[in-house]
Amino acid sequence: MSIPLPDSRPTGLEPVFALATGNGRAAIAIMRVSGEGSGDILRKLSGKLPPPRRAALLGLWRDAASGEDHLDDALVLWFPSPNSYTGEDSFELHLHAGPAVISAVADALVEAGARPAEPGEFTRRAFMHGRIDLTEAEGIADLIASETEAQRRQALSQVDGALSTLYRGWADRLRIILAQQEALIDFPDEDLPPEVEEGLLAEIAALNDEITTHLSDGNRGERIRRGLVFAIAGPPNAGKSSLLNWLVGRDAAIVSSVAGTTRDAIEIAIVLAGTKITIVDTAGLRETTDPVEAEGVRRAMFHVEHSDGVIQMFEAGDAPDFLLPDAIAVCNKIDLHPAPAVIRDTPVSGISIRTGEGLSHFQATLETKVRALTAGSGGPPLTRARHRAAAEEARTSLEAALRLDWPEMRGEELRLAMRALGRLTGEVGVEDILDTVFGQFCIGK
Repeated sequence: MSIPLPDSRPTGLEPVFALATGNGRAAIAIMRVSGEGSGDILRKLSGKLPPPRRAALLGLWRDAASGEDHLDDALVLWFPSPNSYTGEDSFELHLHAGPAVISAVADALVEAGARPAEPGEFTRRAFMHGRIDLTEAEGIADLIASETEAQRRQALSQVDGALSTLYRGWADRLRIILAQQEALIDFPDEDLPPEVEEGLLAEIAALNDEITTHLSDGNRGERIRRGLVFAIAGPPNAGKSSLLNWLVGRDAAIVSSVAGTTRDAIEIAIVLAGTKITIVDTAGLRETTDPVEAEGVRRAMFHVEHSDGVIQMFEAGDAPDFLLPDAIAVCNKIDLHPAPAVIRDTPVSGISIRTGEGLSHFQATLETKVRALTAGSGGPPLTRARHRAAAEEARTSLEAALRLDWPEMRGEELRLAMRALGRLTGEVGVEDILDTVFGQFCIGK
């Protein structure tokens, strides 16, 4: 677990509460409470504290001492500080999930001195008390939002500290490098052997190389986190909308023999190879004087340029002379004409949407492309633009340090690199980004 700076540990935070389970009809609703005085609030509602971390069935009252207004019979869990999610005194009430029960308990908590929590406030308090660092908090948010197996695995790895371990390892090495550099500054007249500075520069170069490798991951982590986008592009009547409908398993797009039916982009999300994929059906690419269709063509090219992958479709017997960069070539209507094997060294997937021929092979090709776009070297990937910006800043400072001969200026660049790495885990300079990080959480987490 991370340890915040000594002056950053909060004291005496007021108790907050929130429903940790979703809204809607259910059997059980979990109310979480955390903060200074949580124990007193629980005593007021139930009359006593159960043994720590052991579930107890207790009656809840607006005022247990007087027996006023029986609210519910709940399963109660008490988590005294510091052994709780937030690091504060906390408790959970497992209530019957009726809206009237939840509302009555919330009113009683307010009367007892608690206030409703802000989005992400429980996790923010866990960060402030050193229970987790900033990358682990972001991993929790990603885990809650995960929709696919790949997203779940990546988020869980981050929650378990994969990125924290990497970044803290870099910071520890840089701290030693900086100490050695300060020694060279403080003892310039000691005739230190040249091997000392040579070794120092070698350590800086090695760390710089590792950060560069981390940054050169092809945006794998960001792609898994947000999902991939594939645009289906090609001339009118090539079967783009029919392919979209087959991929998503329903009639999502209008299919017609009239050229130019699709005027605007249609986006449908699916899961393929364990990864979230958004398939974009675009307008047919051709010269046109129709202003509406021309706008559709412009939007189609925008999606082609900004997608992670392109499925370029054409009819059998009308193969294009060239393919878009890195496109998956798909030749439709092979029940009418044979498909070319390759176009400019790119294999062509021949399919017939009408008969189903070749579609399973095309799907396998698409899955292979998805895996290639999300594959990595095995190390923990960057998952946010914030991580990338801080790592790039650290690399820039290390590269500047390698170019400088003056020890004092080199030391300043090393300090800037240390600050950039500290922002990754939340040890320094993070006040301006905390609201952004924790604001994405749901209330109750």
